[in-house]
Amino acid sequence: MTEQKTVIIGAPRSGTNMLRDALTSLEGISTWPCDEINYIWRHGNVRYPSDEIPAENATDPVKRYIRGRFDSMARHSGARTLVEKTCANCLRVPFVDRVVPEARYVVIVRDGIDATGSARQRWTAGLDIPYLLEKVRFVPVSDLPYYALRYFWARLFRLVSREKRLAFWGPALANMQEILQKHTLNEVCALQWQRCVDLAEEALAGMPEEKVLRVQYETFVREPEAEMRRILRFLGHDEVSDEAIAQAVAGVSSATIGKGRRALGKEEVAHLESLVGSSLQRYGYL
Repeated sequence: MTEQKTVIIGAPRSGTNMLRDALTSLEGISTWPCDEINYIWRHGNVRYPSDEIPAENATDPVKRYIRGRFDSMARHSGARTLVEKTCANCLRVPFVDRVVPEARYVVIVRDGIDATGSARQRWTAGLDIPYLLEKVRFVPVSDLPYYALRYFWARLFRLVSREKRLAFWGPALANMQEILQKHTLNEVCALQWQRCVDLAEEALAGMPEEKVLRVQYETFVREPEAEMRRILRFLGHDEVSDEAIAQAVAGVSSATIGKGRRALGKEEVAHLESLVGSSLQRYGYL
């Protein structure tokens, strides 16, 4: 296949959906008809204890399977650029790059405290049947029993949890159970963000500049047309008109900046800043 593979890298609630949806609204750029394909990325490693899957686990059978799903979607869509967005890929960039070494990466980073305030809501969300059915379509058949049991447990746990949270949500860190036992839900969300952005940057920093483009969420939502033009130039879509770009980002709003911080309150924000301050400072949020 000659399609270009583009992988969006970003922690949960950092604008990855917004960016993907804006890009794939343009002609010649497509994606899977569901939110994420973590089930596909984990096939062959379904029982690996976290999403921090090492590069050496990208065995030949694993690579053939995942690349086959990319090729199938590319044929189905006929797109020139195929975009993939799975937040857990933050934790396993070397694994991803071994599977699709020709891919380019668009990395989006958001204020970790805002992301934390938003992620907390997802940890405590109710059942969304349409969302679930969209994702189930892309679960490898042999992995269905495993995921069915995990999903049932997550929902059962929410009924008995003091924080009314799911047993798990979002990228699974290597020491996730220990974190869940020792930390509040807000702290868990902040630590998830920190591990995602730090592991991703550690891996991406060693890649050639032409493979990686970094985007700051706050800049994108304030200047969506200029940022979208910059991203399209990186992806080789210089031909897209200003009118098409304006339409693609028409729904982007800067009203979300600071929303998570306001929801958490000053005292909790100060506490979380002390917890993940090193990473907040690294990305200009402290």
